[in-house]
This record gives sequence, C-alpha cells and structure tokens, in this order.
Amino acid sequence: MKRREFLGRAAKIALAAGLSPSLITSETFAKEESSVSKSELKKALVFGMLPGNLSTEDRMKLARDCGFDGVEAPPLTDPKETEAMRLAAEKAGIEIHSVIYGGWGKPLSAADEKTQDEAVQAAKEGLKGAKEMGAACLLLVPAVVNEHTRYEDAYHRSQKNIRRIIPTAKDLNVTIAIENVWNNFLLSPMEFARYVDELDSPFVRAYFDVGNVVAFGWPQDWIRTLGKRIYRVHVKDFKKDTREWKNLREGSVDWIEVRKALDEVGYKGYLTAELPGGDAAYLKDVAIRMDKIIAGE
Repeated sequence: MKRREFLGRAAKIALAAGLSPSLITSETFAKEESSVSKSELKKALVFGMLPGNLSTEDRMKLARDCGFDGVEAPPLTDPKETEAMRLAAEKAGIEIHSVIYGGWGKPLSAADEKTQDEAVQAAKEGLKGAKEMGAACLLLVPAVVNEHTRYEDAYHRSQKNIRRIIPTAKDLNVTIAIENVWNNFLLSPMEFARYVDELDSPFVRAYFDVGNVVAFGWPQDWIRTLGKRIYRVHVKDFKKDTREWKNLREGSVDWIEVRKALDEVGYKGYLTAELPGGDAAYLKDVAIRMDKIIAGE
C-alpha cells in the first residue's frame, strides 16, 4: 500500500477508534480496518414497512429514528409525488437509495410486442421517477416464466428489452438492478452472473435477495459467484423445512457465512430489509438484528 493511501485510511480508522493517527501501528491498522470496513455497510428498509397511517415526512423521520440510513421507495412517476418523497427524505436526513419498481404486471418477457413496448416504457418512466427522488438504482424483475412463456423465450426477450432501456438508464445515471425472485427464472448463481454479463453495461447490475434463494440454494454461494456484479442486497429470512418467511436471524440463513461472503466480494453498499411492516418498537428491533448481521454475529 502506498504511504498516502495508508495515511488516509489510518486517519479514518483513528477517527472511528477514537485514537490519534500517530498511534496507529500496522497491527492496529489491520485489526481496526476490519471494523471500519464493516461499518461501511448501511441499513435500509422498504418504505412500505413504515406505518401507513403516518405522513410521508413522519415515515421518513421514523425510519431515521429507528436507526436506518436509507429507504427503498415505491415506484412513483408523478412529479408532485416524487418531489414530495425526495423533500421528505432530505428533511429527515435519510437517503432514498433505490426504487422497488418490480416488473411483474407487464413483464419484459411477454409474448406480444404491445405488452413488451408498454413494459419498456413503464421501466423508462420508473427510471425517471427514481432520478427525481434521488435514487441510484431501480429494482427490476427481468422476466416471468410460466405455462405461457418458455424459459428460453423469457431469457432472450427480456435481454432484448432491457437493452432498449439501458440508454435511458445511462442518460439518467440510474442503475438497473436485476433481482432474483420467485419467477421461475435465473435459478442458479452461474446463470444470473452470465445473464448480467451478456447485457454488458455498467448500468445493469444484480440486486441480490438473500432470502429468495434459501428454498433451493445457499445465499453465500450466490454472493461469491455474483461477486462485483452485486449492486444492492435485500435481507429477509426463510425457514427451509417449514417453508415459512421468518424475521431476520430466525430462519435457515447462515448469516455469519453471508456476512463473510459479502466481505470477500468487497460489497460495501446497502442492506435493505424487505419484511412485514410494524410500529417503532418492531422497526428498532429489525435495525438491531441488522446490526448483528453486519457485525458478523
């Protein structure tokens, strides 16, 4: 490591550890850097988890007061609504880091071209809404495989249509983050990685959902395979034997291994809880559970 880089990082470590930079030895550097690195993971929650009987401003304040750094906003496109959401977040001092757009209703993999065109246009509008709210990415469900849509067709149609959306993402500087969901599609980490690579754009990345793969795989394996492709991470827990969604750290996810895997691939972004909603006490508990995950407990 170059001296300038060492000194810069040592100063950061000293600040976090409450020490003078001059007292940072190489051993202290190695020990403390790990804890500083872990603190770079940020906690967020899906906006819909916040009580719906509160105003947008109060929901944002509650998220901040419960210990979250960011929220994942709903897919708004009306300029008045996007501005109100952005201003509420700014006033509360919390970041809208992503938009949970989806893509189920009119999938990019639809058989008829009219539906495909509508899906493309809707995704472009979603990107514009994300930009207006200050979000860095748009969560996209790329395709749906069912009795009417073959897997191969879904693969090629969705890629074709995502390529139509990429120029808008580039113009707006908003990343398209493709999520693994229960849509009978991208059923292995190797395929997910290949799918993203084939789109060959810095504006198309992976939105990895930890809980969504537990029924048929291991999240830590997916993380290590997807690696630097991961742009955002959803956290929820799933009990494999009873096939039930659980609160964080109460299901089958090996969170210690997940945390190790995130470190190994160098992930430093948001962990976003996607769980049922609740009151302040419940949300504070979710934040505490996330702190334990981040700490590797």
